[in-house]
Amino acid sequence: MHVATLLANPTRADLSRATVEALRDAWGGGEAVWLNPGIAAEFALPAMPANRWEAWEGLQALGFDLVVQRAEGRRKTMLLADMDSTMIGQECIDELADMAGVGARVAGITARAMNGELDFEGALLERVGLLEGLPESVIDEVLATRMTYTPGGRELIATMKANGGYAALVSGGFTAFTTAVAAHLGFDEHRANTLLAADGRLTGDVARPILGREAKMAALREISARLGIGHDAVMAVGDGANDLGMLGLAGAGVALHAKPSVAAQCEIRINHGDLTSLLYIQGYAVTDFA
Repeated sequence: MHVATLLANPTRADLSRATVEALRDAWGGGEAVWLNPGIAAEFALPAMPANRWEAWEGLQALGFDLVVQRAEGRRKTMLLADMDSTMIGQECIDELADMAGVGARVAGITARAMNGELDFEGALLERVGLLEGLPESVIDEVLATRMTYTPGGRELIATMKANGGYAALVSGGFTAFTTAVAAHLGFDEHRANTLLAADGRLTGDVARPILGREAKMAALREISARLGIGHDAVMAVGDGANDLGMLGLAGAGVALHAKPSVAAQCEIRINHGDLTSLLYIQGYAVTDFA
């Protein structure tokens, strides 16, 4: 059995019964179940529809997401999440660079790296090098004045943990930020790169080894093994090319508002919903949220 989940942007909450039932009827699905009126609904299917992506494209044009997956095992035990542009709305290195007066230059490199056009490690070192001499105190300023959280993050983590889950934050960014984000959202652990500093100023380098695509995959393997669960029990979420390894390795890899080149390689693509979408596609109703 499979299950189809339709999702709307929670700020619009405009998913109608007519839209859900039209697709359900076209696919010969079961009774529509509303997980959150106007925002999320699902129905059972006997098999994966042949025209899934055609239907997905049509719904995208209307502002809705569609996820079709196997019903068995869709509720996951572990969440592995990227930070920048996933759990938070910013790329932290771009914000630091803006404070250093090299924002546009660094943002351009970031965009190309996240699209997979540049080697992640080389791009990271090039960008960090441009931060040399920046006061360490700027990190706290960015945290306090420039950082916003993606809606639904706390509900996602709290609900999965309330149901026996484990949450890990793995970022190609910096521990100076993951420490604060992990604590605020309730992650069980976090991994990231360490910005090096001396005499209160950034040196323009990071500690080795650099955490990139391979390290994110290693985190998935190591943490799931420690928890005694298979990779199929993991939900991973990210938006950049350096996330593709862990997204492919996880039982459910979610491309959240991802770069088009990244989303194209993922079975689960959320472009309109927020982080609560990751609960709905596991079968949680809004009344189940912690």
